[in-house]
Amino acid sequence: MKKSEHPHPKIEVTKDGPYLVSGNLPLSEQWIVTNAEGESLKYREGKKYPAQAKYAFCRCGQSANKPFCDGSHQKVKFDGTETATHEPYLNQAKTITGPTMLLTDQESLCAFARFCDPKGQIWNIVKQTDKPEARQLAIHEAAHCPAGRLVVWDRTTGKPIEPKFEPSLGLIEDTDKKVGGPIWARGGIPLVCADGQTYEIRNRMTLCRCGRSDNKPFCNGAHAA
Repeated sequence: MKKSEHPHPKIEVTKDGPYLVSGNLPLSEQWIVTNAEGESLKYREGKKYPAQAKYAFCRCGQSANKPFCDGSHQKVKFDGTETATHEPYLNQAKTITGPTMLLTDQESLCAFARFCDPKGQIWNIVKQTDKPEARQLAIHEAAHCPAGRLVVWDRTTGKPIEPKFEPSLGLIEDTDKKVGGPIWARGGIPLVCADGQTYEIRNRMTLCRCGRSDNKPFCNGAHAA
């Protein structure tokens, strides 16, 4: 699917209400596949929803028609105040240095998908990236971080190693915790806050849909708490 098929995609946060999404974006469930130890390994695509020119996604977590809004935010008097900063990712991220790669980590974006944990954790693995297998593992684990909390960078080129996404939306389902996770926005979709400002455009980000994040509109893993 070409980007031209999604003219001007955009996600708008409404005041104490839903996310309004435009641009004919594909929407599907993305199930976290785990091993016997509960470690996150990959995603399995689940239900595909018919593409719509516009969506209204529940943000309060109380809709009876999830993932779509049914007006429940008005009944429960949802407080959707946005508390996330507009500071660019790199201004907030910590940097871990390895022999051939850097890892940047903005912890406040963590969506608790846990792809960073297998085989010794990515923060340790990046320090072993002079070994080809460790380098590939670091790339895999960072690329599967849905929020883009973790990004690996090639030290030779100075460029990030990012997965390639067409503009699309995923509904993360956590098989190990047996809970619905955030909305996974992929492919550099602009996110506009309720006051009209646009957050930094990033390749991947996760948006809270349980209503409990303290970093709204972004997911902070509260759904799995």
